[in-house]
Amino acid sequence: MVRVKRGKAARKRRKRLLKYAKGFRWGRKAKYRAAKEALLHAWKYAYRDRRAKKRELRRLWQIQINAACRNLGISYSKFIHGLKEKKIELDRKILANLAQNYPEIFKKIVEKIKE
Repeated sequence: MVRVKRGKAARKRRKRLLKYAKGFRWGRKAKYRAAKEALLHAWKYAYRDRRAKKRELRRLWQIQINAACRNLGISYSKFIHGLKEKKIELDRKILANLAQNYPEIFKKIVEKIKE
């Protein structure tokens, strides 16, 4: 049977993995085993936090909308309930942006809900 030497393939695979570990600290950027483990953790956290980011932003928008609503004399829950009843389909991201950058438009929306 023919002998198969795998040096080139292995080196290529390891080099590729070390390229991903560029910028890591200490031995994790140069040592294959340490780099591999560090990357497994890094990718796991990246995947998890791409989802957590969406939750955190939604919570932030809710806080911003609540603050703007309370200045206009309505609670957040009543505001959201009013939006649903009046069939105003604006998401929290847009509402938070309006509350922060265009308070006059946000005030009109709140007045429409208070009717």
